[in-house]
Amino acid sequence: MPDHVLITGGAGFIGTRLAKRFVESGRTVTVLDALIPQVHGDDPATTSPLLRSLDGVAEVIHGTVTSSDDLGRALDRATIVVHLAAETGTGQSMYEIDRYVEANVGGTAKLLDILANSEHTVSRMVIASSRSIYGEGAYRTADGRIVYPPHRADADMAAGDFDVHLAGEGAIEVIPTDERATLHPSSVYGITKQMQESLIMTVGPTIGVEPVALRYQNVYGPGQSLKNPYTGILSIFSTLIRQGKEINIFEDGLESRDFVYIDDVVEATFLAATEPAAAGGVFNVGSGVATTVHDVVAALFAAFGTTVPTRVSGNYRLGDIRHNIADTTALREKLGFTPAVSFSEGVSAFVDWVRTEPVEGDSYQRSLDEMASRNLLK
Repeated sequence: MPDHVLITGGAGFIGTRLAKRFVESGRTVTVLDALIPQVHGDDPATTSPLLRSLDGVAEVIHGTVTSSDDLGRALDRATIVVHLAAETGTGQSMYEIDRYVEANVGGTAKLLDILANSEHTVSRMVIASSRSIYGEGAYRTADGRIVYPPHRADADMAAGDFDVHLAGEGAIEVIPTDERATLHPSSVYGITKQMQESLIMTVGPTIGVEPVALRYQNVYGPGQSLKNPYTGILSIFSTLIRQGKEINIFEDGLESRDFVYIDDVVEATFLAATEPAAAGGVFNVGSGVATTVHDVVAALFAAFGTTVPTRVSGNYRLGDIRHNIADTTALREKLGFTPAVSFSEGVSAFVDWVRTEPVEGDSYQRSLDEMASRNLLK
């Protein structure tokens, strides 16, 4: 019998494309998704193109991973589980702590509890982990040692010093972070992702389930939510450009991220779920290239063929990291996969899609106001 795949959170940006990839390979798919308004609008059947894209592709169960009944129904016949369901957003996680922990940690615990205490057919489980579990990630000292610095100090950033420092060292250089790095997340979101990963990697082998953890970097591309103010700067900045509004560049604009295109993420996840060599593995999923915020703005201006005013404000958010670069050696060597889409190609495709979408309201500013009111945005 062909595999039957359960994708939790499968009506989202990654899950909808992944569902199609599984179906194309001859597998059947069930999606469990809470269809939250922040992503899907108030009436998902009419306001969510992502949900509609699953018509004829997958069975969709409107439910939540925090409900044992919903999980029990969704697990029926499943042989592979891809656990994408999670509350996302570093900033929001710092003040909606209970919601993030309940959904991300509690939902994962319920999923594993059902499998541990009942007969099941699941043989492989993939957890969507995150680069956020690394905190500031890996750096190299002047004498060549690899170190993992602590979180940046509020006092330093308030004084305009946004670089990463380590006591007793001079200048340190950011390098790609591999899967052996020290884990020390700097946000509630990162903590919950570390706990999700740890639960699945620890419990899975005891219940006959091969665990695989994918530490996603900054995923982007067509289909990304333009409504959700916590989905990343490409969506946020695109909306501001279309509205003709100023872009506020936080810190000094030299902070960087590893942007990885949606199609590459889907293929890496498919391989993690289906390749025997992936069993028990932990893999970074990224491009391995650092892109600064200034680079992002320039790429979007070029793709849109227009500009808006920009301001390097020196604002910063507590919990944010300075840099992010993935070492993708394990993904290449164990699964034979190398991301294929460059940032310039990906941004061009993303902007072409954005042009076809309605201009969304300014929920981003509301999210910043919420953070500022809690002293998390300076």
